[in-house]
Amino acid sequence: MAITAQQVKELRDATGVGMMDCKKALAETNGDMEAAIDWLRTRGLAKAAKKAGRVAAEGLVGVATDGARAAVVEVNSETDFVARNEQFQTIVSNIAKLGLEANGDVATLAEMPYPGTGHSVSAELTEAIAKIGENMTLRRAAVLSVSDGVVGSYVHNAVADGLGKLGILVALESTGDKAVLETLGKQIAMHIAATNPLSVSPDDLDQDVVARERSVFSEQARESGKPAEIIEKMVEGRIRKFYEEVTLLAQTFVIDGETKVGDAIKNAEKDAGAPIKLTAFVRYALGEGIEKEVTDFAAEVAATAGTGA
Repeated sequence: MAITAQQVKELRDATGVGMMDCKKALAETNGDMEAAIDWLRTRGLAKAAKKAGRVAAEGLVGVATDGARAAVVEVNSETDFVARNEQFQTIVSNIAKLGLEANGDVATLAEMPYPGTGHSVSAELTEAIAKIGENMTLRRAAVLSVSDGVVGSYVHNAVADGLGKLGILVALESTGDKAVLETLGKQIAMHIAATNPLSVSPDDLDQDVVARERSVFSEQARESGKPAEIIEKMVEGRIRKFYEEVTLLAQTFVIDGETKVGDAIKNAEKDAGAPIKLTAFVRYALGEGIEKEVTDFAAEVAATAGTGA
């Protein structure tokens, strides 16, 4: 099939690989973008594409905590200017607080009564659209809770209390000292903000992701020409390294740069006075996974001015 310049550019943007190699990868994989990324990776030309880096949508992520429970929501807007609007910030903050009751269900949250208005969250957003002049959507919500312990949180580059473009929740089950747990929870949340792990441990890692990595590693190892038993050991070694890179408990704690996160939790048990178990985490980066329409700004200005493009 014919490979377009746009496809080549998209692959280059996703991988950082040169245009000619991207064109060849697409030709070899019949234009399949994901397969082309893997083709480049097997030849050592690209690391795994980070789709989360292709962020386009604007708005705010809001976090609300209540001891053993915490909620995180994402409310999108068309431009970054809205994130600086106090009315919009208040709306997102109130929606985050309501999220504690909605238990992560967006449909339920949208129909909950908005404070002091007599109408729903969705109706409040509709009114805000009319006043502010931009489309807004309640995109997603999540809640973490523990039977005993704390849910730590962190908002990166906060524009106001509990509001920013990156919000993290961390659930710590423990009967130990709550102040110690709060500190540890925030530190781990900051770590998650920096490293973006895929899961808590290998046990809850998406097996489709593991299978894809194993396939790439196997292809790379086979190209070495080594015997099958050596190839198997090479692949298993790379899978173990992959787990260390993408599973939270196995990652090196960014707070000290030395200890594994799992070991840091164990070390904190002495100060907490009880065992600590990290049961879950949520990481919301504003707009992740949303593709934004690419427009020609100069052409838009020219069209508005009536001069053509």
